[in-house]
Amino acid sequence: MAQSEINLDHDIPILHLSSFWAKSIIGLLAFVCFANSFDGDFVFDDSEAILNNKDLRAETSLGDLWIHDFWGTKLSSNASHKSYRPLTVLTFRVNYILAGGYHPVGFHVVNIILHCIVSLLMFDVFSILFGGLTYSSKGRRLNLAPKASLFAALLFAVHPLHTECVAGVVGRADLLCALFFLLSFLGYCKAFLQNNKEGKQFSISWILMSILLGAMAMLCKEQGITVLGLNVLFDAFVICKINMAGLIQKLLHRDKALEGAALLSKGFLLRIIFMASGGTAILYVRWRIMGTGPPAFTEVDNPASFADSILIRALNYNYYYSLNAWLLLCPWWLCFDWSMGCIPLIKSVSDWRIIALAALWFCLIGLIYQALCSEDSHKRRILSLGLGFLIIPFLPASNMLFRVGFVIAERVIYLPSVGYCMLITYGCSILNRQVKKKKLIAAAVLGIVLINVMRCISRNKQWRSEEQLFRSALSVCPLNAKVHYNVGKNLADKGNQTAAIKYYREAIRLNPKYVHAMNNLGNILKERNELLEAEELLALAVQIQPDFAAAWMNLGIVQNSLKRFEEAEQSYWTAIKHRKKYPDCYYNLGRLYADLNRHLDALNAWRNATALKPDHSLAWNNLIILLDNTGNLSHAEAVGREALELLPNDHSLMFSLANVLGKSQKYKESEALFLRAIKVNPNSASYHGNLAVLYHRWGNLEAAKKHYEISLKLDPIAPGTKENYSLLKRKLEQLQKRGHI
Repeated sequence: MAQSEINLDHDIPILHLSSFWAKSIIGLLAFVCFANSFDGDFVFDDSEAILNNKDLRAETSLGDLWIHDFWGTKLSSNASHKSYRPLTVLTFRVNYILAGGYHPVGFHVVNIILHCIVSLLMFDVFSILFGGLTYSSKGRRLNLAPKASLFAALLFAVHPLHTECVAGVVGRADLLCALFFLLSFLGYCKAFLQNNKEGKQFSISWILMSILLGAMAMLCKEQGITVLGLNVLFDAFVICKINMAGLIQKLLHRDKALEGAALLSKGFLLRIIFMASGGTAILYVRWRIMGTGPPAFTEVDNPASFADSILIRALNYNYYYSLNAWLLLCPWWLCFDWSMGCIPLIKSVSDWRIIALAALWFCLIGLIYQALCSEDSHKRRILSLGLGFLIIPFLPASNMLFRVGFVIAERVIYLPSVGYCMLITYGCSILNRQVKKKKLIAAAVLGIVLINVMRCISRNKQWRSEEQLFRSALSVCPLNAKVHYNVGKNLADKGNQTAAIKYYREAIRLNPKYVHAMNNLGNILKERNELLEAEELLALAVQIQPDFAAAWMNLGIVQNSLKRFEEAEQSYWTAIKHRKKYPDCYYNLGRLYADLNRHLDALNAWRNATALKPDHSLAWNNLIILLDNTGNLSHAEAVGREALELLPNDHSLMFSLANVLGKSQKYKESEALFLRAIKVNPNSASYHGNLAVLYHRWGNLEAAKKHYEISLKLDPIAPGTKENYSLLKRKLEQLQKRGHI
C-alpha cells in the first residue's frame, strides 16, 4: 500500500465506518433528501413523456417501444426527437400497469429508490477509484480508502443538482442510465482476477458483460455508451498503470524500452479492441434504428449553435461549461429550463463573462497537468479518473460531437458529478493536510452535507407542482421567455386568463418570434372576443412559422367569428395541409360549413373528425344534431347509436340521441336515455326541459310538470321551457275543469 493512499484516507475528516454502516448512512441520506418528492405531480416534460405517451398503455404493442422515441413518436418520423430510450419507457409502462393508470406516486417512488441504489453503488465505485483493485488472500476485494469513498458517495447522494433527475419523473432516464453505467464499470473491474497481480489475465466473459451493460445504459439514455471510454481510461491508469508523462518522454528520446510490449503483454490492446468493437456495433445498431438523420433543433433551443462565427460558438460553449461547473460547486440557482434568453449570448471577447471560462480552463489545465506529470502515481490516477468521470459522460451534451437541444440541462450532470465528487474529496484531503485546525475542516464538511440536504428538500417542494416549479424559475431566469410562457399556460389552465395574458405578453416581448406564446395569447383574446388583436397575433405566428397547424386553425376560428368565411376556410385547409390527421380542425371546418348551410360538406368534415378521433364527442354530437335538424331522423339515430357504442358514458350523446328517438315516437327508449343523461349530469336545465317535452308529447303530464319545474329552477329564464310549461299548466287547468284529474 502506497504512503499516499494511507494519507488520502487519513486526511478525510470523517469517521471510519464499516462497509455496512457506511452504506446505511449513504442510503438513508439519499432517501431523506428526496423523500418529500414522492407525492408530487407530473410536471413539465412528464406531460409529453408519460401522460401523452401511448406507449405506456396496454393497448400499445410492446414492440412499438423499440421503434418509437422517448416521447412515443416513430423514430422514422421527421418530427421525432430521436431520443431512443426503450428501457426507460418500459419501466414507465410497468409503473402505469401496476398503478392502474396515471398515478404519480408510484413513478416518484421508483425514482427515489433508483437514486438510493445508485448512491450505494457509488460507495463501491469510489472505493475502486481511490484505492485501486486489491484483493485479500481469500479473494475478497479490499477497500483501501473507506473514508474517502464514504465522503465522495455522500457528496453524490445529497447533491441538490440531482433534484431534477429524482423529483422529475422523466429524470428516470438518467437514473437508469447511471445504474447500468456503474454496473458496467464494476463488471469491467470484475474482469481482472484477484490473483492477477500484473493484469496479464482477465475474464473475457466479464468484458462482454460490461459491454452488454453499457448497451443497456445507452437504451436508458444516450450518454450511457460513454462508460466504454471510461473503462478504457480505468484500464490504462489503474490496471496498466500507464505514466503518460514518462511514455511521452521516452518517445521524444526515442527510448525503445519495452513500454509498448508491456501494454501488449497485459492484454491492454486486446481489451481496447473489445471495447471499440462493442461500442461501434452498439452505435451502428442505434444509427440504423434511428432511420433518419439527427433531430432538427431550433435557434431558441440552443442559440449558440446557430451563431455564424466559430469563435462566438466556441466562446459560448465554453461559457456553458463554466456554468455547469458552477452549478456543481454552488447548486443554489437552479432552473427547470435554461433556454430562450436565460443566458444571453457572448458576442465579443470584451464580454466580462470571458473571465468565467478562463477560470474554468485555468483549473482544468492545472488538473490535467498534475494528472499527467505528477511524480506521485496515486495522485496521477485519482486526478485522471476524476477528470475522466467529469468530462467523458458530459461529452454527448457538450455540442462538440453534435448539436444538442438545450443550453444547460441539470439532469445531464448526474453522471459527471461523480468526477466532481471525486475531485472535491481529493481536494478536501489536501486541504485538511495543510490546515492545523482539523475540527474546522470537519465542521465545514458536515455543514456542506447538511446544507445540501436542506437544499434538496426545499428544491423538491418546487418540483411538486408545475405552478411552484415555473414560478421558482422567474427569479433565476427572468429573461427566459419559456419560463414566462409556462407560468402563463399554467395560469390559463386554471382559468386565470387575466394573469396569463400578462405572462404571455412578457414572453413575446422577450422573444418576438415566440409563436407558441402568440398562439396561446391569441386563443385567450379570441375567447374574450378581442378578435382583431387575436387575428393579428395568429397571423404573425403563421407568418413566422408557416407550418404551425394549430395557429392556422385558431386563425380560421377567429376569421369565422369575424364573418370572413372564405379566409377562414382557407386557414382551416392550410392547417390540415400541414397536419393531415387533425380532427379538431375538421370539427371547426364542419362548424363553418354548417354556418354556411353547406350541410353535406359539414357532415363530411365531422365524419373525418370522428374517423381520425373516434372519441371526438363534439363532432359526433354535431353530426346527430345536424341530421336531426335536417329531418334525417333514421340517419341521425344510426349515427347516435354508433357514437354511444364508442362513448357509452357520454351524457351529451345520450341527450342528442334521446331527442331523435323522441321525435321518432320511440318514447320508452328516449325516456331511458334522458334519465341516464340526467343521472350523469343532474344539473342540466336542458336535459330536464327536453325530458319534460317528451313526457308532454307522451301524455305523462304530471312527470312533464315535475321536470319543467326542475328545469326552470335550474334556468329560470329559459324561454322555450317557460312557454311549454305555460301550455302544460293551461292544459292541466282545462283537464281539471273537465274533471279528468
